[in-house]
Amino acid sequence: MSPGMNPARIGEEVPADLTPDTIVARSTPPGRGAMAVIRLSGGDAARILESLTHASVPSPRRVELRVLRAPSGDQLLDQALVTFFPGPDSYTGEDVVEISTHGGVLVPELVLGACEALGARRATAGEFTRRAYLNGKLDLLQVEAVQDLIEGRSRAGHRAAIHQLEGGLSNRVVEIRQGLIRLEVLLAHHLDFPDEDEPPTPLSHIGAEAIRLLRRVEGLLELAPEGILLREGALVVLAGPPNAGKSSLFNLLVGEERAIVTPEPGTTRDAVEATVSLDGFPFRLVDTAGLREAPGVVERLGVEVARRYLSSAEVVLYCHPADERWDDAGVGFLEDLGDRRILLLRTCSDRGDKVEDEAEWVGRLDPARQGFSLRVSARTGEGVPELREALRNLVFGGIGGGEDEPLVTRERHRRRLQRAASGIDSFRRALEDGVPADVAGVHLHDAAMELEELVGPVDPEEVLEHLFASFCIGK
Repeated sequence: MSPGMNPARIGEEVPADLTPDTIVARSTPPGRGAMAVIRLSGGDAARILESLTHASVPSPRRVELRVLRAPSGDQLLDQALVTFFPGPDSYTGEDVVEISTHGGVLVPELVLGACEALGARRATAGEFTRRAYLNGKLDLLQVEAVQDLIEGRSRAGHRAAIHQLEGGLSNRVVEIRQGLIRLEVLLAHHLDFPDEDEPPTPLSHIGAEAIRLLRRVEGLLELAPEGILLREGALVVLAGPPNAGKSSLFNLLVGEERAIVTPEPGTTRDAVEATVSLDGFPFRLVDTAGLREAPGVVERLGVEVARRYLSSAEVVLYCHPADERWDDAGVGFLEDLGDRRILLLRTCSDRGDKVEDEAEWVGRLDPARQGFSLRVSARTGEGVPELREALRNLVFGGIGGGEDEPLVTRERHRRRLQRAASGIDSFRRALEDGVPADVAGVHLHDAAMELEELVGPVDPEEVLEHLFASFCIGK
């Protein structure tokens, strides 16, 4: 029996008011399946396991096959694999028990009910990971990485989440924050001990170190747009005139028939969206209605929906049949897209090609935002690998294939880092402008606090409530 456990006799039910707060939940999805994992965490986890098995807990981290019985001892619940993880060397930092029962609905629910009868409480969403955070097993950035791993849908996103869970971003942020604190110490020495044998560090050197730390924060911010899209998926909208092959190309990229394809113009009346992984990177593909002066009310509404998607697209795939001439209407449409990035697709390339006016047509676009013209065919697959590569490079080119650099993957991260960068820069400029060092140092302190709140735990309750509420039960 572990130290600190309630010394109740095995099989006896312990009154709830005498039982430490121990939580229980099913950590695998409900429904039919081979196995279900039930997790307990808290001071009474080991005693509850002993009561279920009528035996002592297994050796730490050793999996054993045990018979589970109801608290009364009369009803056989299941044969299960059980593992005991004593705190603080566990996920939550508390005593943790994992019970792997047969799957389905009834057996796991019977075991959960037995755990409740023995004093456990059903966990709320994210409560296991919340305890890990509160017990210092994970910082706030690592908690978010756990959620990203659960929700991840691309290999690149998975790599970024693993790196963050291992402390890549946390370590970088902590290093920068410690550098800011060192600067605060040097400022204090400069102000409070001017007559010491060791002369204080010149303000010019402190300013130079502040610039170095500022560059490190800016380095994290530089790839923040790609990092955030890596988690959320980059919005890519297929647009163009009716019968340009948009829906066929959309279905090919998605890998299934999501959009209706017919020879009749105006078949697509609404936007069809799908999340896909292209070459390991996440994209939200949207097939839209053909852009034209629509004759019907429904089709006109579809065109309006298409324009709304286009206004927020990371990349626009403008599709134009390869065997048709470019027209001024297409140029005018693309010029109205503002600063959207554009890939020009010569679709249905298997039907032939009219290239005599392509260079002039493409040249009328603003070179700063145009992509390039690419021949593609949904029927033969021509140009599709090149299209995948072009999308990856256009949206995620700054990330590349490296796994060593930490990535900012949430808007919360970016906001905190931007405020920290602003504080460091304000400190630097204040010193240059001759502001007294003690006054300028306030900006330095504010920047350090922004980084501390990024990792936690300075007044993070609002962030925590929002974050843990989105977790699944049992995690």
